[in-house]
Amino acid sequence: MNSNTSTDSTIKLNEASLSRLPGNVRVPKYDRRQITNGIVHIGVGGFHRSHQALYLDDYFHQNPGSEWGICGVGLLDNDRRMRDALLSQDCLYTLVERSPQSDHARIIGSITRYLFAPDNRQAVIEAMATPECRIVTLTITQRGYYYIKGSGEFDMNHPTIQHDLQHPDQPIGTYGFLTAALEKRRKQGLPPFTLLSCDNLQGNGNMVRKILTTFAQKRDSALGGWIAEQGAFPNCMVDRITPVTTPADIKMVAEQLGIDDAFPCVAEPFIQWVIEDTFCASRPDWESVGVQMTNDVHPYEMMKIRLLNASHMLIGYLGSLAGYTYVYEVMADPLFQQAVANLMDEVTPTLQPVPGIDLDDYKKTLIERFSNPKIRDQLPRLCVNGSAKMPNFVLGSLRDKLQLGGAINYLSLTIAAWCRYLNGYDEQNRPIPIDDPLADILTQQARSGKTDPKPLLSIFEIFGDLVQCPRFVETVADKLSSLHEFGAKGTVNYLHSPDG
Repeated sequence: MNSNTSTDSTIKLNEASLSRLPGNVRVPKYDRRQITNGIVHIGVGGFHRSHQALYLDDYFHQNPGSEWGICGVGLLDNDRRMRDALLSQDCLYTLVERSPQSDHARIIGSITRYLFAPDNRQAVIEAMATPECRIVTLTITQRGYYYIKGSGEFDMNHPTIQHDLQHPDQPIGTYGFLTAALEKRRKQGLPPFTLLSCDNLQGNGNMVRKILTTFAQKRDSALGGWIAEQGAFPNCMVDRITPVTTPADIKMVAEQLGIDDAFPCVAEPFIQWVIEDTFCASRPDWESVGVQMTNDVHPYEMMKIRLLNASHMLIGYLGSLAGYTYVYEVMADPLFQQAVANLMDEVTPTLQPVPGIDLDDYKKTLIERFSNPKIRDQLPRLCVNGSAKMPNFVLGSLRDKLQLGGAINYLSLTIAAWCRYLNGYDEQNRPIPIDDPLADILTQQARSGKTDPKPLLSIFEIFGDLVQCPRFVETVADKLSSLHEFGAKGTVNYLHSPDG
């Protein structure tokens, strides 16, 4: 990914070139020099840029000279590309919202600074330790939380955690940086910042509170106690489908908009953010730009995780086995679209009433969103890190359905499709790369069982004691045998039939 798309007819995106961009591209109308960084965001990727940064860009149009600018932070070596792109463009980037009817482009200006931790770790700690910083937000993916999937307990033995405990002034992981900054704030007599996780984890605020305070207590029990007592960790639910930026997106922005942008962002029109209103310092008036503040996020996150994210897993694994590349291609197949609808119907009895949401309408909207041909969301993105996603997105619903005594056919199909996928080849015998921190053990267990899912289901870290439930094991085994014998389409076709 680079900016070599520049031609005589394109304009390199930066602060100086904003006035020369085409009239159909919305640009920041506020003075970015008047903004101070009240928010530090760790993990600047596509989703953050299409979601939280967009809300704040809207906010700055209403509140010029705001104190809620974003200082972006990259902790990982593979954040280097984002650093190079943003720093070459004064931290500006193009966001294109794509629907089947039309595209809308705008330049987002809410990120005003970017720090790459491997270049200067102390600068990252300082940014969070300044009085101006009152909120730190996270999109670090499930891998970044260092918890044990089956139990939800902190993985204290992880090499990154051990490094940060032993080298507190040179951290490499999120908790090491957060703790170093909070320790500095405490010594300076400053209150803690609010820590707002924006990752797809049920109870994401509760999770980060538990793990950060445990980590900090290992460093210094008084510091851990201060963070637990004085800090705030709101839960929140975030939603916007944002595919990984591709060379085709860079080319589209250059050809259709005349903008040379090294790292644009493409997203669907739909957007939602629900935040638990528990902050220990001040916060933006997010309500003014459409964020829903509530005293209980749980029903919203259950709805989103169990309907949208679980459906994504079924789409990803079945679609990959059948040889598809994109989500919209899978959804264009009536068999698979029906399977997704049936999975959502199967899960619905496990959900709580959601204030202001009609679940039938929400499910219809999801089918439309998944079917958007402009959003070229690639299946491998949905399949990454299944060992973390399965407990979060699928197994909670499954346990509830077992308790309720309801049907588990499509939940079991999702698990069986993952097991078949972990064999590492699709139905045309083409190789499938398995991108998961537990890839070795997952592929070994899936292959050793072949049509028997028990070796995979026996991984306690993922499935807990579910392998001891005969009804569950038999239902998954039935779907897995069918996937091996009849393929994804044949299996789904049979499931839809009266005999299925």
